[in-house]
Amino acid sequence: MISRVYLVRHGETAWSKSGRHTGRTEISLSEQGEVNARYLAPWLASVRFSGVFVSPRVRAQQTCELAGLGGAAQPDTELAEWDYGDFEGLSSAEIQGRHPGWNLFTDGCPGGESPAQVSGRADRVIARVRSLDGNVALFSHGHFGRVLAARWAGFPVEAGERLQLDTASVGIFAYEHANPAAPVISLWNVRPSDGAGAPS
Repeated sequence: MISRVYLVRHGETAWSKSGRHTGRTEISLSEQGEVNARYLAPWLASVRFSGVFVSPRVRAQQTCELAGLGGAAQPDTELAEWDYGDFEGLSSAEIQGRHPGWNLFTDGCPGGESPAQVSGRADRVIARVRSLDGNVALFSHGHFGRVLAARWAGFPVEAGERLQLDTASVGIFAYEHANPAAPVISLWNVRPSDGAGAPS
């Protein structure tokens, strides 16, 4: 049975820093993003992983490499960020200017993915990792990571709106008392670059 799932969001990019929605666009980590990704390495080095899976996007793969797990990583297309479709590259303010009241987690994106599609993708990832043994690392993205957390805990995709997930941060999914019927989020949005120590 899976012990823990370590969800890692990629490091900072120019677009994440400016708040532009980055789905399919390939953007490398910023200099600061590389620095913060390196802080993940000693934090994750204390964990023995039976599986490491990474989004196909360059920013996630760079983060995985700098975190010291690139050699063990397997690409997983289902860990890619939400497909923003027509909203790719736009800030939330720009989208609100065109579509007042828009909410990603309830409305999705025209030309991209709906909440139901992203929720289904998250459920498939969760079903796969729950079939594994030991600890697993997932290198993914902000919005998709928030959906993963919501779905792991059994909440609808809309609950992801309330889960902030910073760049180069780690969350841990587990089971309370090792009970598969009791999935929990045991750690959330911890940034090793801020000096946070690894959990025991």
